[in-house]
Amino acid sequence: MAKSFSGWLWRAVIVMAVLVLPLHHTHAGGAIAIGPCAAFGYAFDYPDIAEAQAVALAKCSQDSCEVAVTLKRACGAFAIDGTNACGAYGYAAAPSLGDAQNTALRKCHDFGGRECVIRTWACDARG
Repeated sequence: MAKSFSGWLWRAVIVMAVLVLPLHHTHAGGAIAIGPCAAFGYAFDYPDIAEAQAVALAKCSQDSCEVAVTLKRACGAFAIDGTNACGAYGYAAAPSLGDAQNTALRKCHDFGGRECVIRTWACDARG
């Protein structure tokens, strides 16, 4: 009986290791960079936030872009005034995409946007 229990125990340990190891390597870093007149770049599911920020900045079409949102097991959104791309904007990060988008739209409206729309969004591995 001890032999069958130890065999079962080893199988359980192997199964747990197979299930847990992939979680350790989950990519969970993202960023959204924004610039003048609705310019943006984004990155998600990178090994770390610093790499995601660098990629987001590299993808942004303006030299003066800055990282506005960082993501770690979250979602982010960037909203602009659809009638004036160089006008009001808002951005946010939140645990869910809906919350991030709603907050970004609300901030855009708070800063004077009349017809705010989501310009871009991103979620990392867990968002």
